[in-house]
Amino acid sequence: MQPLPRRQQQVLQATVRHYVDTMEPVGSQTLVRRFALDASPATVRSAMGALEQRGLLTQPHTSAGRLPSPLGYRHYVDCLLPPPGAAALQLERELSEVSLQWTALEDLLEHLARRLADLTGLLSLITRPRRRQQRLRTVRLAASADRLLVFVVESAAQASTLNLPLPPGGADQLPALEQWLLRCLDDGADGGAAAIPWASLPSHLQGCAAPLRRALGRQGSQREGSGVLAMGVAGLLAQPEFSRSDQLRPLLERVEQTPHELLQPPRQAPPRGGVWIGGEHPDPALAACSLVQATYQARGGAEGHVALIGPMRMAYATARAAVQTVAASLGRLLS
Repeated sequence: MQPLPRRQQQVLQATVRHYVDTMEPVGSQTLVRRFALDASPATVRSAMGALEQRGLLTQPHTSAGRLPSPLGYRHYVDCLLPPPGAAALQLERELSEVSLQWTALEDLLEHLARRLADLTGLLSLITRPRRRQQRLRTVRLAASADRLLVFVVESAAQASTLNLPLPPGGADQLPALEQWLLRCLDDGADGGAAAIPWASLPSHLQGCAAPLRRALGRQGSQREGSGVLAMGVAGLLAQPEFSRSDQLRPLLERVEQTPHELLQPPRQAPPRGGVWIGGEHPDPALAACSLVQATYQARGGAEGHVALIGPMRMAYATARAAVQTVAASLGRLLS
């Protein structure tokens, strides 16, 4: 992204801060008064127009003020984020004194998830540490009477066999299903079973593939352990953007069913700084949200994630500093 002139940087930063605080579009006179900008309203209005042309600000309608666009939030997070405030610094001091000597891991994770939610008013997620899923290297399918035999290879030293029910008429479809799976594994070179794009499976193979899909999903769930601790749904519902509970249903379903895919989408690395904004995340359940996350490492090669999810109108400096502080503390305690 091209750097902005100093005046446009000031105006974009002020517009984001105003909208985060008030959820109201803002005009040039308000920005000059509230933030004591060293410019006239006409100069600020010209800068706002230039930012709108760049796609960083948007105007709900002709007579309204302006508000940040998703691209504007992205530029703000990447280039204009201020230092974290007093609340984030207090959290850092607080966690520097925490020791696993006095608390169980499960109690610690629950406390940290609740502390993040209380600090930010957002939905906080902390996944329990787990080992990285190995790459699924190859799959071979064979029919035996009414059974489907599956040979799964994850590495030269790790393989397994599944004995599954074979749907009626499925034997004739096995060669095509096997070829489809192998193509998917070739495309997703570093993915495990969770990276298989089942949604793109041809319709005539879906019945035959159903037992295999369920079995591979169970294997992944067993490796992942019991999932994720989530706190702060009530705070998220209090945000004006989510005033109706049905607006949050798709997101909460993802948190409950596939939290690791939400925080670590297959085949896609997080943006710089661990901040997804709106449609940058591949899951449509996050299209109106932002997700701020960080990874922590535990002994034995296990890793987990710390995240906050909320509206795009969030205090990014506090959210990112808090998430990174919690992740660093967990890494220190669990390494």
